[in-house]
Amino acid sequence: MISTSGITKSFHGLDVLKGVDLHVERGTIFALLGSNGAGKTTLIRILSTLLNADAGTAVINGHDVVTSAADVRESISLTGQFAAVDEVLTGRENLILVGRLRHVSGPAGVADELLERFSLTEAGGRRAGTYSGGMRRRLDIAMSLVGHPQVVFLDEPTTGLDPQSRIEVWQTVRALADAGTTVLLTTQYLDEAEQLADRIAILHEGTIIQNGTLDELKRLLPAAEVEYVEKQPSLEDVFLALVGPRPAEGN
Repeated sequence: MISTSGITKSFHGLDVLKGVDLHVERGTIFALLGSNGAGKTTLIRILSTLLNADAGTAVINGHDVVTSAADVRESISLTGQFAAVDEVLTGRENLILVGRLRHVSGPAGVADELLERFSLTEAGGRRAGTYSGGMRRRLDIAMSLVGHPQVVFLDEPTTGLDPQSRIEVWQTVRALADAGTTVLLTTQYLDEAEQLADRIAILHEGTIIQNGTLDELKRLLPAAEVEYVEKQPSLEDVFLALVGPRPAEGN
């Protein structure tokens, strides 16, 4: 579903991506793991046609991101690092707005369906500004599914969320893959990649340094060693062992 070969990108003489090769199977969750500045967001912007690579090729659902950019946009949806919801509108109004922008048939019905799918029906009539972080993020992802995209890009979807909200987003992402959607997410968190991804690529300073399943990556780690160091007893410990505890006063 997603394939890249030799993707490079530089900004003002600084190499951000240095020949990135990826292959993402249809209906799977692929995690791009890396620290800030590794080049994750730059790659997502290239794949979503927001930015042109300096060299290399990228194909999504059979369409080249440069020569068939319009076809790529029909197949994808992008959820950025920060929830792109209108906090003045209700959750339902946000979804209807996106439906109208994407020219879907019956946007109100689509909105109701997505609210139910993401357990937001009861909150659908409230302003999005009153939502918790997890609810706002779920609404954001729901908005990205208007129009039934085949590929969803999630750029650090849980950054800044509390633990409970992170779990809610994880459940949402798993549900996307279960429904057949291909998900490529970026993250700084190893536990997130471990919880969600079918395959993980580690991006470091613009280069993929490892790529595989979780088990394959674990096998690359050196064997753990446990060193036992016996604590040396203090003089007080030795004295107490020989003479016993000091008797209480008055005895």
